[in-house]
Amino acid sequence: MAPKFGTSGLRGLVVELTDPLCAAYAKAFLQGAKTDGTVLIGRDLRDSSPRIAAAVAGGAAQAGLKAIDCGVLPPPALAFEATRRGTAAVMVTGSHIPADRNGLKFYTALGEITKADETAIAAGVGDLTNAPAPPETSMAQDETALANYIARYTDFFAPDALSGLRIGVYEHSSAARACLGTILSALGAQVVPLGRSETFVPVDTEALDSDTQAMLAGWAKEHALDAIVSTDGDADRPMLADASGAIIPGDRLGPMTAQALGARTLVTPVSSNTLTDTMDDVTVHRTRIGSPYVIAGMEAAQADGATDVVGYEANGGFLIGFTAQQDGRTLAPLMTRDCV
Repeated sequence: MAPKFGTSGLRGLVVELTDPLCAAYAKAFLQGAKTDGTVLIGRDLRDSSPRIAAAVAGGAAQAGLKAIDCGVLPPPALAFEATRRGTAAVMVTGSHIPADRNGLKFYTALGEITKADETAIAAGVGDLTNAPAPPETSMAQDETALANYIARYTDFFAPDALSGLRIGVYEHSSAARACLGTILSALGAQVVPLGRSETFVPVDTEALDSDTQAMLAGWAKEHALDAIVSTDGDADRPMLADASGAIIPGDRLGPMTAQALGARTLVTPVSSNTLTDTMDDVTVHRTRIGSPYVIAGMEAAQADGATDVVGYEANGGFLIGFTAQQDGRTLAPLMTRDCV
């Protein structure tokens, strides 16, 4: 089956994500996106991602744009940088699915694209039967996106926010392993790196198998941990285990995060549990499953006059639609799923 858009981004088998196809999708997106003359490109740790990123850069060249290689980083970090610069971005990732698959996620300067954008991109691709190979294109290297993403959190939370906590970071092949431990350490935690893998591990934070759960419990006991954190492969979904190694589900993390940020309007899919419905002074809007639908719901709520709007999915991926404030510090909106 040919690659197609799913609940979040374009996905398909690696063998079907050919260079001409990836370049064509990138070009179709970029021809309709507002940019500053550049496109930011990021990737996860799959073996196929560098090749696909090069094809995306070729598509950018066909669209008359300069490609900037932001390296391996979480999609929310790439999206945050695109918003900061006022340009477009393409992330090469298959999220949590196996390594024989991969995909593309697209971001405008406002955040993750909508379902309407996906339809326009698919229409703009056209017939790929005789699509030419994209030109080889050099990319400028720029690692500031990851540094700015780290600063997003270390500048917002107090430097002693996690003081006294011993936190394990299950690194596996997560795109967040380059920054998650750094953020936690900067906030005062004692970080214990765990389980780094040099081959891709398709960790699905919503469906951890019994062996993984037992491994977490073993680490929690062995290292006397207060918590264990991790993400899926592209690091837009969080995984959090308590001091016993037991998982705290994402649709519990979502309401807790919303409460901590002072949100007044929550947008979440019908698949999330009813915890949000028990919260005082909060208006809840339900959507179809998928972050594009959550984003559309957040935008609709804002258009109707709602304030302090956030969104989250049952997997824990969290979206912020307002500027949160805490002790004189601010956290800017980020309209895509985030794990941190």
